[in-house]
Amino acid sequence: MASLQDRVRLAIERDALIPPGSRVVAAVSGGSDSVALLRLLHQLSGDCRFTLAGIAHLNHGLRGDESDADEAFCRELAAGLGVAIEVAHRDVAQLARDEHVSIEVAARRARYDFFADAARRLQIDRIATGHTRDDQAETFLLRVLRGAGATGLAGIRPRRGPIVRPLLDIRRDDLLAFLAGLGQDFRTDSSNRDVRIPRNWVRHRLVPLLAEHLNADVVEVLAREATVLRDEALLLDRLANEAAARLETALPERGVRLAAGALADLPVALARRVVRQALARTEDAHFHGFDHVEQVLALARPVGDRSAADLPGVRVERIGAGVVLYKRGPRFRPAAEAFRHQLPVPGRVTVPECGCRIEARTRKRKTGQSVSAQALGVDRDSAVIDAGAAAGGLAVRSRRPGDSIRPLGLMGRKKLQDVLVDRKVPRGDRDRVPLVVDADDRILWIGGHVVAEDACVTGRTRSVVVLKLIRNGEEGDEA
Repeated sequence: MASLQDRVRLAIERDALIPPGSRVVAAVSGGSDSVALLRLLHQLSGDCRFTLAGIAHLNHGLRGDESDADEAFCRELAAGLGVAIEVAHRDVAQLARDEHVSIEVAARRARYDFFADAARRLQIDRIATGHTRDDQAETFLLRVLRGAGATGLAGIRPRRGPIVRPLLDIRRDDLLAFLAGLGQDFRTDSSNRDVRIPRNWVRHRLVPLLAEHLNADVVEVLAREATVLRDEALLLDRLANEAAARLETALPERGVRLAAGALADLPVALARRVVRQALARTEDAHFHGFDHVEQVLALARPVGDRSAADLPGVRVERIGAGVVLYKRGPRFRPAAEAFRHQLPVPGRVTVPECGCRIEARTRKRKTGQSVSAQALGVDRDSAVIDAGAAAGGLAVRSRRPGDSIRPLGLMGRKKLQDVLVDRKVPRGDRDRVPLVVDADDRILWIGGHVVAEDACVTGRTRSVVVLKLIRNGEEGDEA
């Protein structure tokens, strides 16, 4: 049977993890897996012709004195092996609060940000982490339980950019035996015993249960399954990248626009992969499962009235012919596409860019009847205009530079921009306000806000047009 060193060497060469001449740093927490990784890389650096440039250790500040003791241990370890060490401190608990994510997500993000900084400072080519075969099996189970697709079930990859994982073929028990043979001690993280953390529950409760009742070799079975799915996922990734090149447009602040028609026409397995990749490009700090992907795909299909969805960390909107994904928050909101739609009278028109539809009804006005909207039985999302103003036809369009209106009851004209500001319409929503205009392109109604003097109902009015704005998801009366 091949030695542990030979098995790690094979993985390095087979997956081209650390090319000859590379400079590599080992990510070391002080635990058994990472310490074994360091010792193995130290032994193999000559045979594999790479340079072990040092250790990278992040103090998460989560366990007080215990975290500081981990750091001290790693410093002593580096000194004993004669290698450099890069240490950083992060307040992971505060990071989790600031970014509204779990401690585990915040810690992972902090680690990989630190690794990238260390790589620049040490001028290295690879960062090695101590993920094992057991980690692979646990990750597979966690993602099954969370509803991951094929990409998620492919588990941990041997290499992702400069991050390499030479121990993915090695069991944790083999590493413990290796360290015992060297007389090498290591640190034990007390939080790893907390089964309230999902991964710890899978490790200490679920895996032993499966091994006892179903398959004693369950770790190997799950890890092999992840490997098979990873190979298949690579093919699907390539096909999805080719599809994304045709239908995806990058937007500022990691936003993504997907051509809705082209996305809906893809085979569903490929469409899901394109959406999953787009979600990851938009916000990779959150997990997006099957239901999240399906919500995005639903917006690409011309079925139903829904025009938006809020996913973990991501806002998704159907805007015109596109499905737009962007990080939730005030930093970025995509501009709406310019639009213009004819509005039949009587009749209705759907305005997908605004996530609404506009209805127009004609109604005779009885002699002596009040001209108020309340008297005509309409609400705040409705407007009553003189039918004469609609005689040449109506349209619904987006705002344009230079637009102005004569607001009902006010003297003179006013810039549309000023009206929207006065009405406290958020900047990012102003391009989505539907404007009902006449045949001469005069604004008669700012949808949901202001009627124009040009369309006002007077005592001489004999018939009116009732305009109603119905937001997607709301019910409207039949015209």
